[in-house]
Amino acid sequence: MHLAPFDPSAPCQPPSHRSRLLMAMAQALTEQGYAAITIADIVRLAGVSRRTFYEHFDGKQACFEALYRAASGAALRTLREAIDTSQPWQKQLERALGAYLGHLAAGPALLRSLFVDVHHLGDAGAALRRETMKQLADFMCETIRRQAASTASWSPIQPQLAMAAVGAINELVLMSIERGEAAELASLTPVAVRIVGSLAEGCREPART
Repeated sequence: MHLAPFDPSAPCQPPSHRSRLLMAMAQALTEQGYAAITIADIVRLAGVSRRTFYEHFDGKQACFEALYRAASGAALRTLREAIDTSQPWQKQLERALGAYLGHLAAGPALLRSLFVDVHHLGDAGAALRRETMKQLADFMCETIRRQAASTASWSPIQPQLAMAAVGAINELVLMSIERGEAAELASLTPVAVRIVGSLAEGCREPART
């Protein structure tokens, strides 16, 4: 089973109990779905005791939320690390968004479970999604602000516009998941680049006459 969107353990080091529990939750999600998972399933797959589980999480939902944040954090790190400020703006966009979407596509089963099963959490799930989207929007604002600082004809982007772009890309990802095309998410790169690129172009100052 490929869990590429989530890598909880440091290279060459044995995973901690917490990491083993998160990996077990990831496996259970892809095999059963959130609603069917029990604490017994998680501790069995992790190879730890129920007592150990409760040392780290106060229940199944808390474990899921930690997994969701870990997976989102791994995807955001991929996005950040793909930014190459020595390249032209368009190339930066293509490289970063391609890496981000490729990262998500590397573990389609887990991705589908996280995107779909987060809705089982109701208001808590909605808040979790907004938290993740805000992190991506903040990163977009930070990146365009850096571009604006180095290019006199640009200005920073409004946070609401950045969130709108993140929401649009998120919906494209969700649509691909619903169609069973999660493994081909990298094919969305050109559209994602156009969304962010068009938004960034709107931050250019109008030419003076």
